[in-house]
Formats: sequence, structure tokens, C-alpha cells
Amino acid sequence: MKFRDVLGKKEVWPPPIWLMRQAGRYLPEYRATRAKAGDFISLCLNPVLAEEVTLQPIHKFGFDAAILFSDILILPMALGQGLRFAEGEGPRMPPLEDIGTLKPEQAAGVYAPVMETVSRLRGSLPQETALIGFAGGPATVACYMLDGQGGGFPRTRRLAYEQPDFVRQVLKVLTEATIEYLSAQVKAGADCVMLFESWAGIFPPAQFREFVISPNRRICEILKERHKGLKIIGFPRLAGLMLGEYAREAGVDAVGLDSVTGLPEARAACTAGTVFQGNLDPLLLKLGGRAMDEAVKRMLDEVRGHPHILNLGHGITPDVPEAHVARLVELVRQSG
Repeated sequence: MKFRDVLGKKEVWPPPIWLMRQAGRYLPEYRATRAKAGDFISLCLNPVLAEEVTLQPIHKFGFDAAILFSDILILPMALGQGLRFAEGEGPRMPPLEDIGTLKPEQAAGVYAPVMETVSRLRGSLPQETALIGFAGGPATVACYMLDGQGGGFPRTRRLAYEQPDFVRQVLKVLTEATIEYLSAQVKAGADCVMLFESWAGIFPPAQFREFVISPNRRICEILKERHKGLKIIGFPRLAGLMLGEYAREAGVDAVGLDSVTGLPEARAACTAGTVFQGNLDPLLLKLGGRAMDEAVKRMLDEVRGHPHILNLGHGITPDVPEAHVARLVELVRQSG
């Protein structure tokens, strides 16, 4: 499995490719399945339909990895925090006021359908196709729990200064719950797991170390103790100058790069031999044509000779034409 080989620091050519949010609204098949489910949360918790949408881009484009179809906020929902998705507005949660309202003991029962999806997928995917399990990083999930929605997270940032002990309590609960959640995914059949710290970049260095790196490190340490040989991808989006420290200290085996972090700069900041994933600008996938072709060829030139996983610097957007995705895969495959 060349995807796993790269996570083991082996240079593979052409590099393996998958896309964040590769199962999503740009595919008419996905839109039809979601309509069948009724709403987004119901789709995430329906193992048959979640399996279906996870497999759709694999069947269509032949990606080297499938990522479990779910959402990072399924875990706080399982802990007892309300969750709904407003059409065109994103997730909404009642802002967390009291840590005592969270019920970690009930979480496994709520997210049990997700584990069934993982198990079904491992049975239906080709052996050479990696299955990626995932969770939101504790800092990122805490942002949504404390603010109740996306959009800069002003309450979270204020609480980090005014009530740091409360934020630490939330992160402690989330860290332990994330360990159990990802461990269950591995037991169900995930080949590797990914931590999405999508909002790592809102924290200044001292808070980044405490709220992002430290919880990620504990998650990686415990998971690797439980599951020998497990590989973990971390995605500290917009980490900026903290990228090197994250790569060295968080315990991950590969680092996802956002679109504003260049590969040469990432290599300069990180230990030699660090495995990277990313970092094509999602806008290029929408535009296609010469702009995309040239960017992909530049990226391939930059990653040749290094262990690398081709991906975007953020999730694929709903307005991307399928033909552009097919062209991207073709460019990567033909580079060999």
C-alpha cells in the first residue's frame, strides 16, 4: 500500500493522492445520497449511506486513500452538546458554559454508527486503498463548542485569556474523548488517522503550545501505545512559524500543509525527512486549465525525491467541476 509506505518515510513515485472533502457536494451522487438521508447529521450516522458517499470518489477517481465520511463535530455531539447544521450557515451549537454538561460515558453509544461505517468500508475498499479515520483536534473542536459556531471564535480567544482553566478543562475532556474515538476507529478497521487542527492558527505561540501541540502529543502517544505501528497525520492549518515545532513535538508521522505554506519553507522549518501532505490551493481545482496544470507540475517537481502525499491545502469546494478533479489525478498518475 503506497500510501502507508509514504507515511513510513518512503519516497514513492508517483506520489499517492487523495483530497480533503473528496466525498462532497461537488459530486451529483453525493447530493442525491444526502437528499436520501434527509439531513447532514443523519447522513453521518447512517452506516449504509455514509459508506456509499465515502466510496463514490474512490470509484470515480481511484484515489489512493478513502477518508471516513463524518464530521469533526460528531464527537462533541456524542458528548452531549447539541448540534445542528443550518443550510448555508454551517454548524450551530449552544455555546458551552458548564463542563459538567458533557457526558463522556455516553459518547461511544452515540458514535457507534460511525464505527459500523468504518468496519463496512474496510470490508468493501480494495486492499491497496488506505482508509483514513479522523477527528478534529481538541483545540479546533473546542472553538466550535465554546463559540457555538464558526467565524473567528471571539469567545474562545477571550476565554483563553480570561478563563484559561475552563479552556484547559474542556481540552482535557476532548483529548481523552478523542483518544477513545480514534482508537475505536482503528479497532474498526482504519489504517491510519488524521487530526484536523483546522483553527490552530488563531492561537499565539504560548497558547499554540499548550492548546494545540500538547493535546495532540498526548493523543499520538496513547494511540501509538495501544496500536503498534499506527500512523497519524496532523493538519495544523495556518500554523505559520509554529509549523516546525508542531512537526517536532506533536508526535505525528506526517504534517498537512495549508495553501499559504510553501514546500521549501516547510522543509526549512521542519526536521529533515518530515513527511508532508498538501498543499494545492483549492481555488486552482475550481479554475482548472493552464493555471492548475502548471501549479500541479510545479508541485510535482518540488516533491520529487521526498515522501509526500498529494492533497489540497484545505477542503475541496462544492463548485469544483468533476473534470478538473479527473485532470488532477491524471497529471499525478502520468508524472510517473
